[in-house]
Amino acid sequence: MIWAIVGLLAIVVLADVLIQWHAVRVVLALIENSPPFRIESLPPDPDAEPFSTRTVDGVTLRGCLYRHSEQTPRGLIVFCPEFASNHRSAMLYCSALSRAGFHVLTFDFRNHGDSDSMPGYEPLHWLTHYEIIDLNTVINHVYSQPDLTELPLGLFGISRGGSAALYVAAQRQEVLRIATEGAFDTELLMMAHAQQFVSIAAPEVLAKLFPKWHIKLTIKFARWISQRRRHCRYAMLERVLPQLAGKPALVIAGLRDTYVLPGVAREITRLIGQPDALWAVAKAKHNLARSVNPDEYDRRLVEFFLGLEPPFDEPSKFSATQPSHGHRTKPK
Repeated sequence: MIWAIVGLLAIVVLADVLIQWHAVRVVLALIENSPPFRIESLPPDPDAEPFSTRTVDGVTLRGCLYRHSEQTPRGLIVFCPEFASNHRSAMLYCSALSRAGFHVLTFDFRNHGDSDSMPGYEPLHWLTHYEIIDLNTVINHVYSQPDLTELPLGLFGISRGGSAALYVAAQRQEVLRIATEGAFDTELLMMAHAQQFVSIAAPEVLAKLFPKWHIKLTIKFARWISQRRRHCRYAMLERVLPQLAGKPALVIAGLRDTYVLPGVAREITRLIGQPDALWAVAKAKHNLARSVNPDEYDRRLVEFFLGLEPPFDEPSKFSATQPSHGHRTKPK
């Protein structure tokens, strides 16, 4: 009887291992296949001021600054483009901010646009520690510019760029406000898609038998393999989001977004303790809220960043990836 029980348990364990391994291979394929995003950009603007800066690991990032020269700028907005896009997409989203009196500084993440490509790194739509380094480097570049360093700072990012903006804003107290569209946490989104896949691939009765912890373990194994293959670390945004409590945020999500499901955006606002920060746009697909309702989009964005206030005269928080080159001071 004992040997029969042991044998039965061994069969169950072996079956679970085989199922787990098959599930890991399926999830790994889902992780490493980028969705067919609709990417738009604009021609180079001759009035935009080009800049470049170098990361601590030797990658040169390039971008440009759109100055508002008719009056004293209200603040500086650093724009973070989506995956596979470039810095020339900024004015597709930020034109109203520029007209309202803000400087807009935008850049290309590594292996994108005019920035250097790092050998051995093939970026995906998932946020990694490399994009965190890049955004911190750009903020530190702002510190090195005397005419920019005293301006109140806001971040605005699209999709993966929005995820980077949220992550870095949680690290750095000098970032006063954050706006995003289509932003997501790696773990939350992987879990949402995995549960959706299970519900489609398996009968309803069988799908309910899959415990949540089992799905999480499968995703963790697949993510670990993917990191090893791509020589990067995926950034777990969910772990730092609670640090944004009390820092104003605007989280824009499309209700017809089939990639970043609306529930992911709701969970982000819950984790930062700001459920009212969510603006869910009916009929909008991924990163297309402005094309659905441009007037309301521009109005909300401008009103949100008009709340920027000059920072206090105190040392900036040490960056986890790169030290600051200076400290912001309250404008005279």
